[in-house]
This record gives sequence, C-alpha cells and structure tokens, in this order.
Amino acid sequence: MHDPLTAPVNGAPPTRTAPPPAPRGPAQGGGIAHFLKRHLRDYGMLITLVAIMGLFQVLTDGTLLQPLNLTNLVLQNSYIVIMALGMLLVIVAGHIDLSVGSVCGFIGALAAVLMVNYDWPAFPAAMVCLAAGAVIGAAQGWFVAYLGIPSFIVTLAGMLVFKGLALALLQGQSLGPFPDAFQLLSAGFLPELFNQEDPRPTTLGLGLLLAVVAVVVAWRHRSAGLRHGMEVEPGPIFVLRQAVIVVAVLSMSWLMASYKGLPTVMVVMVALTLAYDFIAGRTTLGRRVYAVGGNEKAARLSGVRTERIAFLTFVNMGALAALAGLVFAARLNTASPKAGLGFELDVIAACFVGGASASGGVGKIMGAVIGAFVMGVMNNGMSILGVGIDYQQVIKGLVLLAAVFVDVYNKRK
Repeated sequence: MHDPLTAPVNGAPPTRTAPPPAPRGPAQGGGIAHFLKRHLRDYGMLITLVAIMGLFQVLTDGTLLQPLNLTNLVLQNSYIVIMALGMLLVIVAGHIDLSVGSVCGFIGALAAVLMVNYDWPAFPAAMVCLAAGAVIGAAQGWFVAYLGIPSFIVTLAGMLVFKGLALALLQGQSLGPFPDAFQLLSAGFLPELFNQEDPRPTTLGLGLLLAVVAVVVAWRHRSAGLRHGMEVEPGPIFVLRQAVIVVAVLSMSWLMASYKGLPTVMVVMVALTLAYDFIAGRTTLGRRVYAVGGNEKAARLSGVRTERIAFLTFVNMGALAALAGLVFAARLNTASPKAGLGFELDVIAACFVGGASASGGVGKIMGAVIGAFVMGVMNNGMSILGVGIDYQQVIKGLVLLAAVFVDVYNKRK
C-alpha cells in the first residue's frame, strides 16, 4: 500500500502528508495511575466524603447512618446544597456572593408576613418570594456586571441591607407558625403508592430508577467520548465509580424506606442538582460561564457577552437563595430575625471544599454538592459526639483552608 503523496508544486518533489492523529484512548499517556493523578480533584472529594462518613459511623457507634439521623442530615443540609448550586456558578464566573445568608433570612421573613399576617395561600406567596429573590439577584448583578463594581463590595453591602430589612419586616421578633401546606416543603415526605411501610416500595423503586438512570447516562457519555476520540475514564475506574454510586444510592434508598420515605425537599434537591449538572456541563450557557471565569478577555473577544453571563449568574443565585429561605423557614415553622446568619460561609466553604477554584473557571456541580455534605456530615458527626460549637468552627475553618491550599498547590505544579 503506497503512502499518500501530495501533488508536486512548481517542479518540487512530492511530499508525504502527515497521517491523522490517533484518537486518545481511555488510558493513553501513562495508564490508570496517570489518569488518577491528573483527575485527583474529581475523585478526591468523593473519597473524602466516604472516608469521613465511615469515620463518624465508627466513632458514633452506628448512629450517623441510622434512618432517623440520615433524614435529619438531609433536612439540615438541604438549603446549603440548594444555595451551593448557585454559588458554584458565581464562583466559576469569577465572582462571590456574600449576601446569600441575609437574602435567605429576608425571604423567610417576607414569606411569614405574607402567609401569617396577610393570610396568603402558600403557593402564591412562594412564587412572590422566588420572584423577589430573582429581583434581588438582578439588582446586585447589574452593579457587578454593568457598572464594574467588585462583587465582594456589592454583596457585602447586600448582606447588611437585607439583614436590616429582615429585622424591619419582623420588627425584631419571630413570626409563625406557617400554614400546614407550606410546611410540607421541608417537613413532608413523598406519599406511599402501595400502602406498605418498612420498607416503603415507592422509595425503593425511585432509588433503583435513579441508580439505573445514572449508570445509563454515564455509559452513554463515555461511549460518545470514545467515538469522538476523547479521553475518558479507564474501564476499571469507570466500573468502580458506577458501582460506588449504585451502592450508595440503593443503600440510602433502603435506609430512607425503612423510616418515612423520601423527604419532599430531598426530591427538590436531587432534581435541582441533576438540572444544574446538565446546564453546567452540557449547554452553551454553562460552557460560557466557565469561559468567562477562565479568561474573561478571551471570552469577550470570542463573542461571549460577558456582562450578561455575570448578570445571569447573580439572578440565578438570588432565586436559589430565595428557595433556600423558603425551605429553611418551612423547616423551623417560623421566621426569625437571625435566620440565615452565617449561611454564606457554609455555602462558600462547600464550593471550595468541593473543588471550586478561588480564581474562577474551575468547579463542578457535583463537587459543590459533595462539599456541602462533607461539611454537613462533619457538623452532624461532631454534634453527636458532643464536640462544642467552638471547636466545630475551628475544624471547619481548617478544612476550608486545606481545600484552598490544595487548589493553590495544584496550580503551582
């Protein structure tokens, strides 16, 4: 078989054409060890979460993963996870939002005024609150995106403004209780379709469905990568990761099914996580957010409307902070002037612990969710062990510092 030759030009001898580059295989360039080294950020937090849960499961004599405590763990961290989804996109775009805790508390106060003082039905009041959160995010995003004021300053001002507005709405006092329909947002469970308890077949079925869908989607994504010559996970790593996901989902479903089933807020949280994971990784909008955070000037020269992207990330953050405020208020069944205090620190810590970069352009939705549960499991486990709130704060601060140190160290390498 003859090598392909180009036609001679002006009497010059024919030259050989370079063969097309071979597609990169799943383990090209050093095998499994090399792949794991290059993707340590992606797998490190999942391994860390499993290790922390195993440690506290042993230290608490099995209390951590009891069905009741597992349900409480989900309820305690649901609003942090919801806000972390929006905060990750803000951080990836190269900004920060310090006002989310105050916005969360303000929206809870607004919901209480509408439903308790003015007897609004739960659904219209919730829609007004979500719209108010989006407007708040739009206002802050406009200052950041179109006036060029640093997000740190804008959202620091927002933190003070909405903390004061929450105090004004509630007149310095707690307000409640909420209507029963509204409390279902955080205290309700999915109804059982088959009138059977312990275990509940509906919860088991939904868990099995989620596990199957996760494996099928991952398999199709990997197959598409192989067809296009892209680097994908080595086969053994892929199989192991999917096995861990399936075991985790089915185990959690079994534990939930043996108590009261799936909490309503967990369904909301999982649906939002899947939606935002798709948006961030599979859509043009998501890729543009990463492009803006990675190199804003290059993104602008490529035709990306960088101001619009930054503006939309803050609108999204405001809406999710409002949803988190509704969830938190429904869980407490009251609106308090101190609601949301310090939430911004937990949310930002969840994103950085989950692998987001402080300089923008790097971070994954699932990483932020895992980071939120790492912090949540630590809080829950230390509370069960009787560790004081003072030492809990010290340990959480050290974990956050370690996560940022790892990010900076990897960049310098």
